Amino acid sequence: MKTDNRTCKPFSIDVRVLEKTDSDTCKKMLAELSKGLAHPARVEIIRILAHNSPEARCICGDIVGALPLVQSSVSQHLKVLKETGWIHGEIDGPRVCYCIVHGIIEYYVELVRRSIQDKSKI
Repeated sequence: MKTDNRTCKPFSIDVRVLEKTDSDTCKKMLAELSKGLAHPARVEIIRILAHNSPEARCICGDIVGALPLVQSSVSQHLKVLKETGWIHGEIDGPRVCYCIVHGIIEYYVELVRRSIQDKSKI
């Protein structure tokens, strides 16, 4: 992966917001985030981005180089991940640099936990 000296602008989600979120909303949010992980290539992209240091920025070409996919497929997967809330992208001249949303993995795990442990409709 190529890196540069700039970091992604802080973009994070705080798991504590779920303390005040009702069960049905948690389930809807879980379903939306799960759509983002519904393809092995997107899971791999998240893995790649999650293992980057905060200083590392990933451009589509870097991700293409790490996966056995063509650029158009990677771009489509990045679009889905962005739409579902897993990543954010910053325009940097002629390219877009992608970073995982800080805290999103912990947020997702908490949504799973809250949704599975919900006994209100049993």
